[in-house]
Amino acid sequence: MQLRYAFRLYPDAAQQAALARAFGCARVVFNDAVRAREDARKAELPFPTAGELSRRLITEAKQTKERSWLGEVSAVVLQQSLRDAERAYRNFFASLKGARKGPKLGAPRLKSRKDARQSIRFTANARWTITGGGRLNLPKIGAVKVKWSRPLPAAPTSVTVVKDAADRFFASFVIDTDPAVDAARMPDTDRTVGIDLGLTHFAVLSDGTKIDSPRFLRRAEKKLKKAQRELSRKQKGSKNRARARLKVARAHAEVADARREFHHQLSTKLISENQGIAVEDLSVAGLARTRLAKSVHDAGWSSFIDMLEYKAERYGRTLVKIGRFTPTSQTCSTCGAVDGPKPLDVREWTCTACGTVHDRDTNAAINIKTAAGLAVTACGAPVRPGGIPAQREETGSHGLPTRNRSS
Repeated sequence: MQLRYAFRLYPDAAQQAALARAFGCARVVFNDAVRAREDARKAELPFPTAGELSRRLITEAKQTKERSWLGEVSAVVLQQSLRDAERAYRNFFASLKGARKGPKLGAPRLKSRKDARQSIRFTANARWTITGGGRLNLPKIGAVKVKWSRPLPAAPTSVTVVKDAADRFFASFVIDTDPAVDAARMPDTDRTVGIDLGLTHFAVLSDGTKIDSPRFLRRAEKKLKKAQRELSRKQKGSKNRARARLKVARAHAEVADARREFHHQLSTKLISENQGIAVEDLSVAGLARTRLAKSVHDAGWSSFIDMLEYKAERYGRTLVKIGRFTPTSQTCSTCGAVDGPKPLDVREWTCTACGTVHDRDTNAAINIKTAAGLAVTACGAPVRPGGIPAQREETGSHGLPTRNRSS
């Protein structure tokens, strides 16, 4: 299984300038590839092949006066940018044909130097190394200082250098994990749990445990509003506006980092303590169009469930999603009677069939676990294991956007 391990980078002024050149060259090659494809489409000609684009946009372009500066960066960075363009078109065509799951994708767009996120990728043939002093030595950039928050479990196969909207730099390493080592870290257990996600409490477990919702965005709203107000008053194009924009980006990054860390810690705890986990397949996109939209986005349910999915696969756990239309809040977990829908302000109710008094969320969590059919054998193995797609991100990957999880 492949995972990404991200670490903060601290390049000096010269290295930041070299990274800026690399970001710019990779962006130009990507844009040239998109233009070449679009020109061929408009002329009703076959799309140029990857080899043809590599020769024309990199090898031959370096010999011209207009693109001679492409030789100032590693050729691997430029080749990987071409591969990104190829992958973007493959995903676009797969989406058109319905072969790709998820929302429909648009055609690849041109990248801008003002994009919030800039990145370049170095594969093994780029000959990047980790020095004895713990620095990341990148070709034509130099040895960059790294903040190692934990050791790498294996030799990485590639590294992606990312600059985010808050002007922070990260190195994202792709690691092939060892299944035997992962299994030893999380021994089998006979416990199973159902989870009811909500807004009053972030999660309520079937054993009655309630986990409060940190509401990171709500807590930071006053600071964010002040920063946004200051930004709106700055003159466009001025240095003061650039500083104000950076202040807003860093405030948002703090909220995102805190939420991500909370999700990682909670998901790891649940995975380590339970052999089987049941959750509800929520329609987050639908809920985000209601009056609760800000609170739904603040909770980050989709990100949390994604973490549960890839960690379940990594450590041999079972994650079961039940249908979103299962009446978990209307069903008595004691006798199974369906007592009808209830307004959100009803937090406790009494079953009319058996008289049991239920906490709304705890009862729903028990019903989620029951609907999932979770059970364990005497040896602790789950009865109904399932294949889980992996998210290539791990605890400690601060600041690395989710969409950067693929290698």
